[in-house]
Amino acid sequence: MELNIALLKGDGIGPEIVDSAVAVLEKTAAKFGHKFSFTPYLIGGCAIDETGIPLPQETVDGCLASDSVLLGAVGGPKWDDQPGNNRPEKALLGIRSALGLFTNLRPAKLYPALRAASPLKDEIVGKGFDIMIVRELTGGIYFGDRGYRNGKYGQEAYDTEAYSVTEIERIGRVAFGTAMKRSKRVCSIDKANVLESSRLWRKTMHRLAEEYPEVEYSDMFVDNAAMQLVRDPKQFDVIVTSNMFGDILSDESSQITGSIGMLASASLGETSRGMYEPIHGSAPDIAGQNKANPIATILSGAMMLRYSFGLSAEADAIENAVDKVLDAGHRTADLMGSSEGTPLTCTEMTEKIIEVL
Repeated sequence: MELNIALLKGDGIGPEIVDSAVAVLEKTAAKFGHKFSFTPYLIGGCAIDETGIPLPQETVDGCLASDSVLLGAVGGPKWDDQPGNNRPEKALLGIRSALGLFTNLRPAKLYPALRAASPLKDEIVGKGFDIMIVRELTGGIYFGDRGYRNGKYGQEAYDTEAYSVTEIERIGRVAFGTAMKRSKRVCSIDKANVLESSRLWRKTMHRLAEEYPEVEYSDMFVDNAAMQLVRDPKQFDVIVTSNMFGDILSDESSQITGSIGMLASASLGETSRGMYEPIHGSAPDIAGQNKANPIATILSGAMMLRYSFGLSAEADAIENAVDKVLDAGHRTADLMGSSEGTPLTCTEMTEKIIEVL
């Protein structure tokens, strides 16, 4: 199989972790007889430096012409003085919209080998947990009407949360379909006791649940969900929720796995083309120091093989290699905790995974 993959390395540690993922994908391609070509494009702060804007049209066109997209991270204090409509992070919303990516899959898995790195007690996490968060990605408050106006106390800013039945239905079907391939449990997270948009969300999800009688369905308010994730994460299989709630809860779930450096994600739409990225940020404090954990980006590459290209055996090979490297006790700095030993560099961790492959 010959595939063209667009690379959006971005800022901070982005170039380092994307290079690691590319090295693993190239090894996988050689092992299984595929050919992957990689084309880099500018996004985020580096794009602002080169072109004055965070998302050049050349980048959008290149991603649309590719078979899939691998993204590193964007942003950093260097661009903090940019206006809101020209910040590096604005490029993320723009590229998701341009590619029609309305679903974000964020797995939160606690590996048995990393149980000590989780801040939760052993009696809570047990032998681990495996949650899939299905986040709506192109609607809600992040894309709603916003601005400034005169209010009761003078100037005020506002952001609008809005969801249509169509948007809720399509993300709901992704969640139920995902659950059918897992443990057949879906928990929909909303704030229906306060928000009108959440009441429509809940009503629509209830109707969809009737189409999937094999799936055990439940609702939960977002504040309770935030508590339940740290009280008993094993109760969850598939979580489906709105853009903002999904953003927050998936970051919380990353911390209970032991490190945000372990969590991959897939952004998907109506076509097989997706965008794959680690959920962590650009970590400018360690950029260029070869200290970053590349595993989340490497696992994002595995998700690409699985979800965009249907290469399950190849994805399994990468995921199994990561498991074996962790089981052997190899750790980057973010996974060391208070344990003794010298952490692996980004390059060294990548090499370990390639050796196992």
